[in-house]
Amino acid sequence: MATKLPYKTTFEVENVIQPIFTGGSVALDNGARVLATTLGEDAVLTDLTNGKQLAKIEGDGEPISTLILTPSASHLVVCSRSLSMRIYSLKASEDSESIEATLLRTLKPHATPAVVLAVDRTSTLLATGAADGNIKVWDITGGYVTHTFRGPSVLVSALRFFEVAAGDIADESSRGKKKKGRKAEENEGQDGDPATVNFRLASGSQDGKVRVWDLHKRSVVADLESHTSDVQAIDYSPTQHSLVTASRDKTLIWWDSRSWKSRKVVPSFEMVEAAGFVGDGRLTYTAGSNGCIRLWESSTGREVTKEQSPKAEGEAVVSAVYCAEQSLLVSVQLDHTLALYHLPVVDNKSALSDLAPLEPLRRISGTHDDIIDLAYLLPDQSLLALATNSEDVRIVSARDSTSNSLETESVYFGQDVALLKGHDDIVISLDVDWSGHWVATGAKDNTARLWRVDPANNAFSCYAVFAGHAESLGAVALPKTVPAESSPTFSDPLNNPPPFLITGSQDQTIKRWEIPRQAQTSKKGSRAVFTRKAHEKDINAIDINLTGQLFASASQDRTVKIWSVQEGEVQGILKGHRRGVWSVRFAHPSTPVIQGEEGPVAGKGVVLTGSGDKTVKLWSLHDYTCLRTFEGHSNSVLKVAWLNLPGEADKQRHVQFVSAGGDGLVKVWDASSGETECTLDNHEDRVWAVAVHPRDNTIVSGSGDSTVSFWRDTSSATQQAASEAALRLIEQEQELENHMRAGSYREAITLALQLNHPGRLLSLFTAVVTSPRGPEPGSLCGLRAVDDVLRSLSDDQLFLLLLRLRDWNTNARTAPVAQRVLWALVRSYPASKLSSLRPAKGGGHGQGQQRSVGEVLSALRAYTERHYKRMEELVDESYLVEYTLQEMDALAPALGGPAAGSGDVDVIMAE
Repeated sequence: MATKLPYKTTFEVENVIQPIFTGGSVALDNGARVLATTLGEDAVLTDLTNGKQLAKIEGDGEPISTLILTPSASHLVVCSRSLSMRIYSLKASEDSESIEATLLRTLKPHATPAVVLAVDRTSTLLATGAADGNIKVWDITGGYVTHTFRGPSVLVSALRFFEVAAGDIADESSRGKKKKGRKAEENEGQDGDPATVNFRLASGSQDGKVRVWDLHKRSVVADLESHTSDVQAIDYSPTQHSLVTASRDKTLIWWDSRSWKSRKVVPSFEMVEAAGFVGDGRLTYTAGSNGCIRLWESSTGREVTKEQSPKAEGEAVVSAVYCAEQSLLVSVQLDHTLALYHLPVVDNKSALSDLAPLEPLRRISGTHDDIIDLAYLLPDQSLLALATNSEDVRIVSARDSTSNSLETESVYFGQDVALLKGHDDIVISLDVDWSGHWVATGAKDNTARLWRVDPANNAFSCYAVFAGHAESLGAVALPKTVPAESSPTFSDPLNNPPPFLITGSQDQTIKRWEIPRQAQTSKKGSRAVFTRKAHEKDINAIDINLTGQLFASASQDRTVKIWSVQEGEVQGILKGHRRGVWSVRFAHPSTPVIQGEEGPVAGKGVVLTGSGDKTVKLWSLHDYTCLRTFEGHSNSVLKVAWLNLPGEADKQRHVQFVSAGGDGLVKVWDASSGETECTLDNHEDRVWAVAVHPRDNTIVSGSGDSTVSFWRDTSSATQQAASEAALRLIEQEQELENHMRAGSYREAITLALQLNHPGRLLSLFTAVVTSPRGPEPGSLCGLRAVDDVLRSLSDDQLFLLLLRLRDWNTNARTAPVAQRVLWALVRSYPASKLSSLRPAKGGGHGQGQQRSVGEVLSALRAYTERHYKRMEELVDESYLVEYTLQEMDALAPALGGPAAGSGDVDVIMAE
């Protein structure tokens, strides 16, 4: 039996690329799996192996000043500008797909914000350093202070727990006795736990001083003064008996932990923000303002990495965390990018030779900033190009990961794959050719570039530069005509670039460029085939039709012009928008007939535009008139795109398109009816970019909130599920009817509650209560079988039945049945059971209208009291009727009396 239902278009969010880091602190566990980052006021835990978000911990309304993760990933400590410190217990789910964060306690560690944290290797001790120079050591589990160290009122900039070697302890003791004399001997060992004899805490401050604190004696062991600026990094190596410190004074110092004298002071010629020992300590890494990871020989202070030129300002390293177990370094760049490096580990026997500069294993964009434009890449659409309000174009993966590894071959969904570097200013627009191997970009540096994308060889290079516009390029377009399958262009698109490029600029001109057959990266070699003064204002969008014969330009002057590609002549002008036009798209040549407001029109001859007047318009290329206007957005329509044409399996589906607006919404429209099919809401800022997967109809939208949402087309699945649900409902209704006829009360009552058929349920109970055979002996409602069913209802069924009794009790005709069933329920369940009932999750069948059983019982009581009052009034009235009848009987003559056969009576009756 088939059910015919109306076709419904639905889309669901399948994946989201979202920001994880907006500046601040980062932390990493010992397994190099859990990465903790700061996202505004919140903290985010991310699986470093696959990029999936494990947990998001909401903040307290103030920016996070610092955070740290214990080495075992058992606890997360977050400090904010509100002076609070929150300690969370972390527990991974059984499938390790998420982490549950439970707030253990909230503390106020200092009178000023805590700016730096440190945790010991056992994940039990926490050190906090504040802006006022005070340092406290806490028991993480207990939440109490174990030590308080008060130094000068200078901001604490670095903290490090370490355990000194036995020989170093002996040297410290002998030095301490020489310095402190007899008094030190008397006081030594009076305080502290013997288990903490070798525990130390090193602190660096903004004045350049480094202090080493003995946790056992609760005093300063060493006061190291050589730096002149902020000490940003401290690390200790027991095998080297050395402490290394790095500062913004551009120096790196190795200290002998046995004498606490400096072994080597090395100028780094850059402000060092991170430093530490690698492996057993033979190598030391540093990172800083130059943006490079540098390695040094710890014993000699010689740099073993070859000379590296400073990187761009945005790639300067502001902090780093090192995982010794995995030999993995995560550096934080100024542009909020996280770069992962594998540091080489050398033993003491091998000779150190000069090493090549380290290249990152992987880059993770903490935030993509505003997503201005995007497009699918490659024939399989496995990559996505993003223009992100910067001069670089980011290439990210658009496919799921199949491996949980940090190796370079492992690519997970949303992972940064490459950067297209070359523009000197923000990239505004991009476009892709038919093959997905060639990307054109237009930027504010007044140039356009063509990029060759070859991920198989890890080659993402600039192929040609097109310079000639006087102002920023707001639009670029490549032809998307698919060549013949027998042509070399089709078989080898990587070595056959597109034939031409169309660009539009804020200088109000359009240019057509012939793309050279050989790579040409010099600006001098570019020359436009033609240049046309196209519009009176900025040009926002350009699109080339699939045949490559026409192209359209959309402008802020509220018009769209149709041009011939070969001659560059205007073929028609589309006028009708009241604001600037932001987007334009030609329909596919095989588009079926579309129903316009004045009749059908051939789909291949239409063009779609989106404007700042909040509307989308459909135009005819035959006479350049508006066929239909689509209204629904509450802000500017910034992007439009056609959905894939309906296939044989989607005969009910009409021609559809998608629009994105400044209201943060993505809408899917029926081109023929002009109605909104569905509205997609997953963004918090204006949606600038939209693209459609050419095969599975997945919509990808990019927004100013730094998120990229992937919407999966679930229309077919929704249609199938709706048909199956309708068929199942029919079967269940027939099954209910069969149960009622057969007297299967348990199945009938349960099914009637499940299907929400109060009428049939009432009929069933009415038949039981008012049975002509009378109630069975000992039955509460009339039949023992029904009593058994009422005693065995689940909580959800019982609550739903009480709702039905409440409704029936409001009607005088059905109230007796409701009262009888209610009486049976009250006798069958204890009061504690009834009082603990709650609506089912989801609030189906009206359950969401009631928050508890108390409200249902209150409604039952109100109408019950009304019914009893009415019955009492009827009883009172019945007494009056009975009395009246008795009095009438007394006054009436007795039957057979003297007057019974008199003629007077006959006369009166005759009259």
